[in-house]
Amino acid sequence: MSTIDIHAYHDLTREEAQGAAEELSRDLSEKFSIEYGWEGDSIHFQRPGVHGEILVNGQELRIKAYLGFMLMMLKNPIEQEIVRYLTEHFGCRFDDC
Repeated sequence: MSTIDIHAYHDLTREEAQGAAEELSRDLSEKFSIEYGWEGDSIHFQRPGVHGEILVNGQELRIKAYLGFMLMMLKNPIEQEIVRYLTEHFGCRFDDC
């Protein structure tokens, strides 16, 4: 199993950030048949081969995804797409990307 762990900072209000996270989850759900749901400040998501969470906390955003064997080879392109999406939709800054 391979792990994606992205930690980012944004300047949105809590409501705006949660709205953008909801949009991201809805988009992923439609494109990749991912099931998701809110639990507090986190969105938990899953589908065969991947599961994880998106935490929206104050001015921070953290995405952790656990990739199964079939998706391990796509880790870097997936990370790049997440960073692109967060930069465009959240205006995020990253501490280790």
